[in-house]
Amino acid sequence: MFEVLYDRYCHVVYNKCFSFVNNEDEAKDLSQDVFLKLFIKLDSFQGRSKFSTWLYAFTYNLCANYVTRSTAKKIEKKSVPVEEYDHLLIEIDDYNLFQIQVNKLKKALEIIPNEDRMILLLKYQDDLSIKELSSILEIGESAVKMRLKRAKARVVELCNEKM
Repeated sequence: MFEVLYDRYCHVVYNKCFSFVNNEDEAKDLSQDVFLKLFIKLDSFQGRSKFSTWLYAFTYNLCANYVTRSTAKKIEKKSVPVEEYDHLLIEIDDYNLFQIQVNKLKKALEIIPNEDRMILLLKYQDDLSIKELSSILEIGESAVKMRLKRAKARVVELCNEKM
């Protein structure tokens, strides 16, 4: 039974883990943690939703907890004085302008709170419906809509600032 679940969902779980950490090794480790904990908690599945929705919520919660715990460590490792990059100024063409916009979006997603980032990724990267988000996050549909609206507003505000 467990082998069938693993074969069926390993890629989905890995992709979700990767979307949280953006690192192959960390995503593999997180995927293993998900399946290890899933094996232990499998009997807690009550069948009130599809198994895939339950597994998705399970994976989401484990990854969100991991990211929350490791955020401080990652920020510390990535901190570099801005002055070290002054020599990288280049002439801007259309491609570079597009890349600047993409980079602004990535930076904005890194800056906003984890809760906002995750709801945006679940909605737009994973293409989940409001109803599915409501089930996974265990909040009402109107609360999901409000969180999405606020998260998008934060991203837009950050992208419009000088970053």
